[in-house]
Amino acid sequence: MPDLPPPPDAALIRARGLTKRFGSFTAVDAIDFDVAHGESFGFLGPNGAGKTSTMRMIGAVSPRSDGELSVLGLDPELAGPSIRARLGVAPQQDTLDTELTVRENLVIYGRYFGLSRAECGRRADALLEFAQLTERAGDPVEPLSGGMKRRLTIARALINEPDLLLLDEPTTGLDPQARHLLWDRLYRLKQRGVTLVLTTHYMDEAEQLCDRLVVMDKARIVAEGSPRELIERYSTREVAELRFPAGIQDSLDGQLDGLAERVELLPDRVLLYADDGEAAAVAVHQRGLRPETVLVRRSSLEDVFLRLTGRSLIE
Repeated sequence: MPDLPPPPDAALIRARGLTKRFGSFTAVDAIDFDVAHGESFGFLGPNGAGKTSTMRMIGAVSPRSDGELSVLGLDPELAGPSIRARLGVAPQQDTLDTELTVRENLVIYGRYFGLSRAECGRRADALLEFAQLTERAGDPVEPLSGGMKRRLTIARALINEPDLLLLDEPTTGLDPQARHLLWDRLYRLKQRGVTLVLTTHYMDEAEQLCDRLVVMDKARIVAEGSPRELIERYSTREVAELRFPAGIQDSLDGQLDGLAERVELLPDRVLLYADDGEAAAVAVHQRGLRPETVLVRRSSLEDVFLRLTGRSLIE
């Protein structure tokens, strides 16, 4: 009997108490989450938080140790091949065949899904245009830039027109221009209704791409929501960053108390979390304190992560 798709209102991915252990080490510790059709969903966290282990379980290539997991309405342990046939996967490390040309990487990969050579060629040409690689179609893969290889990897993951696209750290190691071009390509997929699930330790990437995300730390989910919801829940509208001359910060001794909803002392600066950052900065000067620099900015996911874990994301 053929596998039937889940009803439209059902979660595309559903996890309850999902756990992954490697011997005595727990990589994923009883997490719960749902991913809806057409959603761009992210796992945000530092290296070692459990993001990739979770993605491998979703991708039906690593069995869960405990809990429940449903992907495309199916159990990965019972219907792994059926799930993998409907997935697109862009792993953290590019696995392109360097002995083939750019176009051949797409055509031959499409043959693994039982597509005809003519259909593979048609889809490959469309994907090369989407990835802005048409002019490099006949070139070998090895000389391509890192950004081109990532775009080719994602194009290859789309050759089977998947119901779900998994992206593990899609822009790690890319320069800012390549990152923004890749973000544009992924945003276009999202506009077409493709369901995206991605892992990242870049907070700006999560804000750009994710409708909703979970923050993972030490194998657990510590927060869940849209980027804006998380910022509103765990931070303030604005942040004033103050840098003081050497030796001054260590002698403040509570002189900033009451000036903001929360004061965070970092090794190189002081953060004042307030709805009005300018007013907080003015109040600092009114108390006779003279920071060397003052920067007022909107709160970001980095502030959320600092609030939840006390350290930055990138490790």
